[in-house]
Amino acid sequence: MERVLNKRSDSKCELCAATENLSVFAVLPIKKGGADENILACKTCLDQIENPGNEDLNHWRCLNDSMWSEHIPVQVVAWRMLSRLRAAGWPKELLDQMYLDEDDLEWAQATGEGEDDEAKIIHRDVNGVILSTGDSVVLIKDLKVKGSSMVAKQGTAVRNIRLDHENAEYIEGRVDSQTIVIITQYVKKV
Repeated sequence: MERVLNKRSDSKCELCAATENLSVFAVLPIKKGGADENILACKTCLDQIENPGNEDLNHWRCLNDSMWSEHIPVQVVAWRMLSRLRAAGWPKELLDQMYLDEDDLEWAQATGEGEDDEAKIIHRDVNGVILSTGDSVVLIKDLKVKGSSMVAKQGTAVRNIRLDHENAEYIEGRVDSQTIVIITQYVKKV
């Protein structure tokens, strides 16, 4: 994967064009995997993407160029960062210029970036810990799976969960090679 992304990006961060401390970043939620759902990004960009509130506004002026990338995952990350920073003024202007087709816009919005804080759906486990796409959880009680004879046992680890973006009480995960919907009050984040 890293070799493919290095070739695609000419060994530069696909967001700011830095050449140091590059690594692969998966643009969640992942559907198929592969280079079409990943970008090559520098440590500076990744730290600021993964830690909202720590953004250096001037660093992200690079999005003026990278938002026009021919690669959809780069556009998606650019859209998310511009949405996060839009209160500063110039990111809102760039966001207004940007175009994503319907599926790509849905992918960009899947993490809740760009929504007002009151409008965001926040998924929490039984202890109130915020859940994110890709997290791992453990079932805290035996759960009967509707529509089947399967019982998901207490203590079962569910890795790489997906969030239901319409209901804060539902997540999806694979148990015994079957994808099921799980109610968040019956899971604990690992």
